[in-house]
Amino acid sequence: MIRLLVRLAVAFVSNAVGLIVAAVVLDGMSLDATGFLVAVAVFTIAFALLQPFLFSVFRLSPGPVLGGVALIATLASLIVTELLTDGLSIRGVGTWIAATVIVWLGSVLAAFILPFLGLKKYLDERRA
Repeated sequence: MIRLLVRLAVAFVSNAVGLIVAAVVLDGMSLDATGFLVAVAVFTIAFALLQPFLFSVFRLSPGPVLGGVALIATLASLIVTELLTDGLSIRGVGTWIAATVIVWLGSVLAAFILPFLGLKKYLDERRA
């Protein structure tokens, strides 16, 4: 149970980092301070639901398509978040493409870095 909560927290923080980086870098993307937490929560839930679904849909496709499932899930999650919340706004096709890559990359990097900032040690100590 604790591992699931920690994974959820890491995903939430990782997605928050990705969204913040994209909003700072891209002029056509903005995050509203009051709706930020809701936007990150919706994005995280949408991504958690869409990625396994898209993986199963594209499972029989050639290798390169399968590698792009995370990017497709990121784009779809951005669309869902933009439609369902007031906390995220993206304007322009180029911004959508760039936001997808930046959010995906920021989330991946944060997901790899966060466990090394003490989280991994904490979980190992809890296990022992």
